[in-house]
Amino acid sequence: MDLNKKYTPQTWPDHPETATLEGKNKFVGFWLLLAAETVTFASLFATYLALKDKGPSGMEFTASGLFELPLVFAMTMILLTSSLTSVYAMYHMKNHNFKAMQAWLGITVLLGLTFLGLEIYEFNHYVHLGFGYTHSAFSSAFYTLVGTHGAHVLFGLSWFIALMLRNSKRGLNMYNAPKFYLASLYWHFIDVVWVFIFTVVYLMGVIG
Repeated sequence: MDLNKKYTPQTWPDHPETATLEGKNKFVGFWLLLAAETVTFASLFATYLALKDKGPSGMEFTASGLFELPLVFAMTMILLTSSLTSVYAMYHMKNHNFKAMQAWLGITVLLGLTFLGLEIYEFNHYVHLGFGYTHSAFSSAFYTLVGTHGAHVLFGLSWFIALMLRNSKRGLNMYNAPKFYLASLYWHFIDVVWVFIFTVVYLMGVIG
């Protein structure tokens, strides 16, 4: 199959992301990547739970007294909405509507950047309170877990932006369709991890 062949909505396959052997191979590598990422985050979650609220005697910062649920809830809604807009983007990709796909990916990127901005604001707020990375075992575990997720968000956004810029004049073909689809799946993975962070770190932390 010619990977650079020009297609129309009528000749575009129903599942372009797996229509070629190269596309299928990309999926195999992607699932291996997610397996490694899952192990990484599982280790960070376990470390956080072991060190939660642990620090110097009489430590003034605890999860229940530190975290602010309204801000984190807003961040969660923004990230989940970005997952929905990436679904719309892939819907248009499967219908060979390149412009609509790019538009929805652009919205996804803007929402992701908003999430990152709020996370940076949150970290800055905690640092100004005196809850820095080296303050305690609890703070180190918190910043490592949530910061690692933030780094993955940044990577996912960079992936989207690179694909959008590189293919802005090429349109859709069998070569780049799997790349767009896998970037979207990676974004969903990041969102799922955040749901666990919201529940385990923030919600359980505040409720105690």
